[in-house]
Amino acid sequence: MTAGIIGATGYAGAELVRLLAAHPEVSGLALASVSFEGEMIENIYPNFFGKISAPLVKPEEVIARSDAVFAALPHGVGEPYAKACVEKGVDFIDLSADYRFDDDEDTFKAWYGKPYIHPELRQRSVYGLPELNREKILSLKKKGPVIIGNPGCYPTGASLGAFPALAKGLAALGSEALGPKAPCTIIVDSASGVTGGGREPQRSFHFPECSDAVAPYKVGSHRHTPEISRNFKAMAALGKAEPPLVIFTPHLAPMNRGILSTIYIPLVQAWQAPASAGAPRPPSKEIEAKASEIRSLYAGFYEDEPFVRVLPAGVNAATNRVRQSNFCDISVHLDPAGTTLIVCTAIDNMVKGAAGQAIQNMNVLMGFDETSGLAAVPALF
Repeated sequence: MTAGIIGATGYAGAELVRLLAAHPEVSGLALASVSFEGEMIENIYPNFFGKISAPLVKPEEVIARSDAVFAALPHGVGEPYAKACVEKGVDFIDLSADYRFDDDEDTFKAWYGKPYIHPELRQRSVYGLPELNREKILSLKKKGPVIIGNPGCYPTGASLGAFPALAKGLAALGSEALGPKAPCTIIVDSASGVTGGGREPQRSFHFPECSDAVAPYKVGSHRHTPEISRNFKAMAALGKAEPPLVIFTPHLAPMNRGILSTIYIPLVQAWQAPASAGAPRPPSKEIEAKASEIRSLYAGFYEDEPFVRVLPAGVNAATNRVRQSNFCDISVHLDPAGTTLIVCTAIDNMVKGAAGQAIQNMNVLMGFDETSGLAAVPALF
């Protein structure tokens, strides 16, 4: 098959080029770039010299030549290309936020400041987190070409970390302050590498600004918050629970790749571990046993998922262990009081958080082995 990429010279687009060039089912690439039209891809990214050579053409030519099209474009730009792909009968995998909210245009407009250009296309779209929506993707594919709304990077790690706890009813509802029927509050703290900001130069990603600092940004206002909230709501519904409230705080870390997320989930009493009253103490045997029980639940939940690795006790999720891979590593912990589940997840924001997950979605749509082109062992350094 021929895979097309519109926006092939941004970081996510270039990662698509790198991964698809090694995909066993992909025999050709069609690449488009508005900024570098007429150039050769290897002149933009010299690491491709001798391995990948392709001209950068117009998006319309990419659509005409391709069996599936990826769009790595800014939000609100790719809808005309999605429409052209649907009319041609070609699947369209969008790495922007344009198709992450289904027909909820109000939420998209509130957070991204743009209306839908072709709202009718949402009838052909599905949110592309395979671990959550694989059956929906396959069901829609039976009816014709599909538009995939590829998930955001932060929502990917946060959602995979919370999914088993929410779907299996571990999260507590209610509090003395809010009332017995109030939703629980889940806190997500995440740290991302600077590639998450894209290739366009920005002051906050300038080397002297970020090389020796970790800093929060967009506190209480990051655009991935409603996406995380929607995912948690869908997952909680599987556990017949009310949707939780979400507090999400992203941080910029001095690294190129990776996202580490720490998710705090209050537990229902049945899943809490007994703890001594008073000041916090080191984890007791009871807490360690309950953590092991929840860890086993997570491992069973993801047993058939090729890209989710639930780590054994004593091994914490870390970004350097998933580098250049499509894995999401998960470590499961309990707080010393035994009342809060602490889940840590690590992904490569450019792979499982963007290009790799997009290819995983293509594999699902095309009926390929889901790991095709994505089976490499994570880079050590």
